[in-house]
Amino acid sequence: MGINGNVFASRRNTFLNLERRYRCCLVLRTSSFGEGCIRVFSENEKDKIHTMEYLFLISLFVIAFLYSSVGHGGGTGYLALLALFGIAPVFMKSTALTLNVFVSAISFFSYYKAGYFRWKLVFPFLITSIPFAYLGAMTKVNPSTYKIILGIFLLIAVARMLFVPKAITETSEKVPILLALAIGALLGLFSGMIGIGGGIILSPIIILMHWANVKESAAASALFIFLNSISGLFGLATSGFTLEPHIVVWIIVGIVGGISGSYMGSFSLKSDKLKFVLAAVLLMASIKLFIF
Repeated sequence: MGINGNVFASRRNTFLNLERRYRCCLVLRTSSFGEGCIRVFSENEKDKIHTMEYLFLISLFVIAFLYSSVGHGGGTGYLALLALFGIAPVFMKSTALTLNVFVSAISFFSYYKAGYFRWKLVFPFLITSIPFAYLGAMTKVNPSTYKIILGIFLLIAVARMLFVPKAITETSEKVPILLALAIGALLGLFSGMIGIGGGIILSPIIILMHWANVKESAAASALFIFLNSISGLFGLATSGFTLEPHIVVWIIVGIVGGISGSYMGSFSLKSDKLKFVLAAVLLMASIKLFIF
């Protein structure tokens, strides 16, 4: 009797499961949204997923547009966006660095064509930042402490740029080589650990130390981010990393946003207006560092 009861219960459960699947008109779908898991979705859930994907792409475009306008790749913005939309953590650092490479390259090209690039400004920082970005990407640590420190620094930089008279000037002073080497090493290490290019920190340092004006710092930061992101990707490759399945589409969206934003920043906006865009980007980046 007990055996017959178990068989009956098993068949009943199987029937109910099949009926539930039939009623919901379910489809099998693999999505990176929701930790990359494989689930069965109803038609209503499919519509919600499509809406979230479109919203993600729009947000990605806006981030690439804003960051590229001030010579940045958008790494901090991408990391926040990926976390907000539930992308699997295994994809985050490689995705942010990959998007950084394309967007910062476009931003650098725009500012270079506009005549704002000075090789002597950025070279001392690159000497140490590139190898340290490689080491940072290989280091497996919890970067939460560094994020808080960098977030506080960005808030201070925003306050100085907006509220301190003559904090930003059009004249530039000579960059101390030893100090630039030290700053480059620290920024390279931190950016490799977190998964950003480091330009979000470099640009306010250059501006507030009066080593360059806003647009010159944008050109320098764009190249800094581009090379450090490539170095970080090589560092990740040593331990192996997986690219997100939708990365090609995301790169295309990032490129479109990068072209639009960098053209606006390098050719259309004047420096006194660009500083407000930069302050807004730095503020968003600091919020991201505190929350995500």
